[in-house]
Amino acid sequence: MLPGLKSAKIHNVKAIPIRESPLSTSKFGHQSWIAKDPASQEILKIADKVKDTASTLLIQGESGTGKDLLASLIHFTGTRQEGPFLKIDCSSIPIELMESELMGYEKGAFSGAFTRKLGKLEFAGEGTIVLDDILSLHLGTQAKLLRVIEERVFERLGGNEALPVKARIIALSNDHLEEAVRQRSFREDLYFRLSVIPIRLLPLRQRVLDIKPLADHFLHLAKIKYAKPTLEMERQAFELLRHYTFPGNVRELRNILEKAVMLADSDKLTPDHLPGFLGKRMWQHPGMSLHQKKPTLQELERSYIGEILEYTRGKKGKAATILGISRKTLLEKRKRYELMD
Repeated sequence: MLPGLKSAKIHNVKAIPIRESPLSTSKFGHQSWIAKDPASQEILKIADKVKDTASTLLIQGESGTGKDLLASLIHFTGTRQEGPFLKIDCSSIPIELMESELMGYEKGAFSGAFTRKLGKLEFAGEGTIVLDDILSLHLGTQAKLLRVIEERVFERLGGNEALPVKARIIALSNDHLEEAVRQRSFREDLYFRLSVIPIRLLPLRQRVLDIKPLADHFLHLAKIKYAKPTLEMERQAFELLRHYTFPGNVRELRNILEKAVMLADSDKLTPDHLPGFLGKRMWQHPGMSLHQKKPTLQELERSYIGEILEYTRGKKGKAATILGISRKTLLEKRKRYELMD
């Protein structure tokens, strides 16, 4: 029997274990939701209320804040936990294939359709479908998804039978969805349908009380992975982490600590094992003088990505791994910020 969110809350919400999932939770390197900051604990209260509902959920937040993990937590601690938990990365599937990925198709529906194929909506049964990066959906597919949510039915491509939608849909997006609605690149009616129960995850820099328990958690996992059970972090090293703004959020913290543990050559993890840019950015802490000019988040991100590209000598795959983002996302940000080789 899995512990529910309420039982975990009684124990001061240190971490909530969830069932092993083959999906995206593994890329965070852990299967727990760490919640010491009041903002994170508030998210758990909401998750506790919606984990058993059939309503569509919308989880928004910056890259690396834990949207995938929260979706997994909601599924595997709720009444749908015995059903499939399927994820579709909307940004990685070509426009012409997305509809068949969702709806499936009948034999002969198009050239090359030699057999019937079940789509994710049908295969999910009474489980959960996670639509990651919902903002990437083509407007035509958005219209069909709207009908699926409103009428709770769909047809396979090339078929006429109306099939019921039994699965719960959880959509994930960054913080630009509302702007996309204003720019008419995302349907307003679909946005309102998705956001019946909206959940917004704050960036790590706005829930600083989570940094220490998260750091301890990732340090513990890395010590196991690299067989360094006696390794301990010096206070000065943690202070660098505590004062850092983490543009890559939780994913970046995990990557920083894993690399530091891997490089550590003694029983002490010191500031020398952490990336040099952490020491350079002590002045970025929100507690600095109000008379000092504070950089924008975009300026911080541009500087950070530039430093990582410099560190990797322009190797974009390695840089994307350190940043905790896809190579495609890195190329887009590099173009946006005019970061040339």
